[in-house]
Amino acid sequence: MSEEKILRKPEWLKVNRTPLDSYSNLHSPLNNGNLHTICESGMCPNKAECWSQGTATFMILGDICTRNCKFCAVDTGKPLPPDPNEPEHILEVAQKLSLKHVVLTSVTRDDLPDRGANHWAKCIQLLKNANLTVEVLVPDFDGNRDLIKIVADASPDIFSHNLETVRSLTKQIRTKATYDNSLHTLDIAASFGLTTKSGIMVGLGEKFEEVIEVMDDLLNVNCKILTIGQYLQPSKNNYPVKEYVIPQIFNEYKKIALEKGFTYVESAPLVRSSYHSEKIL
Repeated sequence: MSEEKILRKPEWLKVNRTPLDSYSNLHSPLNNGNLHTICESGMCPNKAECWSQGTATFMILGDICTRNCKFCAVDTGKPLPPDPNEPEHILEVAQKLSLKHVVLTSVTRDDLPDRGANHWAKCIQLLKNANLTVEVLVPDFDGNRDLIKIVADASPDIFSHNLETVRSLTKQIRTKATYDNSLHTLDIAASFGLTTKSGIMVGLGEKFEEVIEVMDDLLNVNCKILTIGQYLQPSKNNYPVKEYVIPQIFNEYKKIALEKGFTYVESAPLVRSSYHSEKIL
């Protein structure tokens, strides 16, 4: 059996390390509150840029996921019970860092009867009551309308859920989640009047026209905010990179998406789901 060819990372994907003072300023209050960020758990390449500006994406409901998607660096296993004090800890850290805009994401909690929806709502409501704007990057909640409504009723400013990849590759890189169920989740959220957003990774082996199909599918469920970024393999156990997509193609994706009717698009090699999130509002 031949080994997978390892592609050399191009120059445009090299990033700066996080400055020590920026790391300390953000990391200390996170540790004190026993909080997690997807910046670290997901090995985000933009950590240096975002942390130096005092922004981060909080990952709620622990740092152990019940799913084992092939693209993801987050640990999989049996999660601990949700921390009832987590909403207050997030608000404390946000205020200490003088944040005006907060992004929340989470591991998937298939082990919980409500999939964590009520905990999501508590976090959102507390931040909104403190006059912060909030983007949420949520799991699919199994496409359950009642659970999505719990989150919607907390009135996040942006409701984001990622398709992650094109339809043909979904089964290869996602666990349990399906392409159509993710579209359904976004459709439900939009039906509650929420501004919705989604993102995909490229470089997984998709074809150009399949990315265009993703755009059409999202617009059909009233999702008009899109992020497109290069997939980077977190470890040798994750799905391999099939291609490093050149910056010109990302520019073309952005041009096409805006022409099709998306209101906001971030498309570049280092773009991730919450990249420049605050600029959308």
